[in-house]
Amino acid sequence: MAVLRWQWQVGFRFAVGLAVLIAAVIASGAARSEVTAFKQAVAEAAAQTDDLAGFYRDNDYRAIWTGPSARDAERRKAFFAAIDAADTHGLPRERYDPRGLMRRLADVRSPRDRGLVEVEMSRRFLRLARDMQTGMLDPARIDDGIKREVPRSAAAAHLGAIMEGEPTAFFRALPPDSHEYARLMKEKLRLERIAARGGWGKTVAARSLKPGQSGAAVVDLRNRLTAMGYLDRSISQDYGAAMQRAVQDFQNDHGLTADGVAGPGTLDEINRSVEDRFRSILVAMERERWFNIDRGERHILVNITDFTAKILDQGSVTFETRSVVGATNHDRRTPEFSDVMEHMVINPTWHVPRSIAVKEYLPQLKRNPNAVGHLRLVDARGRVVSRGAVNFGAYNARNFPFNIKQPPSRGNALGLVKFMFPNKYNIYLHDTPTKHLFERETRAYSHGCIRLQQPFDFAYELLSRQTDDPEGLFHSHLNTGRETTVKLETPVPVHLIYRTAYTRAKGKTQYRRDIYGRDAAIWSALAKAGVALRPVQG
Repeated sequence: MAVLRWQWQVGFRFAVGLAVLIAAVIASGAARSEVTAFKQAVAEAAAQTDDLAGFYRDNDYRAIWTGPSARDAERRKAFFAAIDAADTHGLPRERYDPRGLMRRLADVRSPRDRGLVEVEMSRRFLRLARDMQTGMLDPARIDDGIKREVPRSAAAAHLGAIMEGEPTAFFRALPPDSHEYARLMKEKLRLERIAARGGWGKTVAARSLKPGQSGAAVVDLRNRLTAMGYLDRSISQDYGAAMQRAVQDFQNDHGLTADGVAGPGTLDEINRSVEDRFRSILVAMERERWFNIDRGERHILVNITDFTAKILDQGSVTFETRSVVGATNHDRRTPEFSDVMEHMVINPTWHVPRSIAVKEYLPQLKRNPNAVGHLRLVDARGRVVSRGAVNFGAYNARNFPFNIKQPPSRGNALGLVKFMFPNKYNIYLHDTPTKHLFERETRAYSHGCIRLQQPFDFAYELLSRQTDDPEGLFHSHLNTGRETTVKLETPVPVHLIYRTAYTRAKGKTQYRRDIYGRDAAIWSALAKAGVALRPVQG
C-alpha cells in the first residue's frame, strides 16, 4: 500500500506540475518555443540509440508517456504496474528503475526535463517489454551450444503497440502464453512459500539407505519426503513399503532409476535445497521466454537433460521414446536449436563427419590399415579406395583426402533409419545398433546426434499422417536393403531444448541434472542481473 500511495503522490505531483507548466506556457505565448525545446531534448536523448531515434523521428518527437492526455496517463499507470509485477516473472524490479523514473517525473520543471524523462521511460519500457517477451539474456553469450534464435521484437513494434493499443492488455500479452510458462510461475510461487517456511528441513546424512533399515537417517529421509509431498505424515522409523513407494515416486520425478532404494544419486537429489530448485525454475522461465515462438500444431520435442524424444499434437504427447544425446565432452554436446524435419532415410549410409574421421579413425588406420574394416574409404570422385594403396602415415587432420562411409546394414552406426531436419550443425535423430545404452539412467554418449530407442515406431507415427498403412510403407522400403529417402508430406518442426525443470499437466514438477552445466551458467548471468530468491509469506 505504501508503494501504491507513493506512486499516486508522485503521479499527482507530476500531473499538477505539468498542468502548471502548460498553463504558464500558454499564458506567456511561448507554446511554440516550449514544444521545440521538448522535441530537441527528445531528439538529443534518443540519438544515443538508433531504434529509439528512429521511432521518435517517425513520431515527430511527440510524447507517449509524459504528455497531459488521459492516454499518456493510462500508459504511465500500466507501465509502473507492469514493473511492480516483474518479480512474478522472475525479473528484478530494480532493473527498470521505477523509483528513479518516478523521481524524475516528479522533478520535471521544464520542457527539456520532460523530454529527457520521456526518452528514459521509453528506454526502460523497451527493456521490460523485451525481458518479459523474449528473456533478459542473450543465449549465444552464455554457452556456445545454445544456438537458439530468439525472436526479439523491434523497438518500433513495441512502442507502436503501446501507443496504439490498450496498455494493460499489451503488457498482459507479452510473456509466453504457453501452459508450461504458467505452470512454472505457479511452481515458483510454491517454492517461494516453502523457502519462507524454512525449506524442506534437515538433509539426510547418509551415503545410502534401503528398505528394511531404520534409525535417525531413515527418520530424516521420512521427514524430508513428507515435506516434499511424497509421503504422508507418520511416526514410523522404518524404511518400509510406504517409504519405498515414496522414494520411487521421487525418483520418477527426477529422472532416476525407480528402484525404491535411496542410493547416493537419489540422496544427492533429495538433499537439494529449495533454493536449488528455485534457481532451476527461474532458468526454465528464462528459457521459455527465449522459446516464445509458434512451435507447430504437430512438433517434435527433444529434452536433452531428460533423454527423451516426443511427438506432440496440439500440445499433447502422442508418442514418446527414450533417447541418447551428446556426451558431456565439449565438442560432443548436443546443441539447442529449432528446425524442420523434412524426410527420413531408410537403410542410411553413414557419412562419417570429418571431425570423427580425422580425430578417431585416422589414428587407428595409421596403426593398422585394416582397422575399422566395416568402413569404406572414398575419394573426392566418389570411388571406393583400396586401403592397401594408401600410406596413412603421410596424412594428418589437415590433409587427409578421403571421405569415410559405412554402407547400409543392421550394424550401421545410424541403424536402419535416420530422421533429417537439415541444419548446419549436422544433427539429426536416428536408430542405433547400440541398444544397451537406453537402459542407463544417464544417456549422454553420442557425438551430438540423438539416438532413439524406438525408431521404427517413431517413423510409423510420423508417416501416419500420409498413409493408412505407415508400418507397411516403412517396411516395404526397409526390406529392399537399399538406401531410400521418404519425404514427409507435411514437414514437422523439431525443437531441441534443455530443461532441468519442466512441468506436466498433472503431477509434480520434474527436475533433471544439469549434465552440460548450461543452466548453472544461465543462473550466474541472471544473478548478476539482479535475479534472486524472494521468499513470500503465506
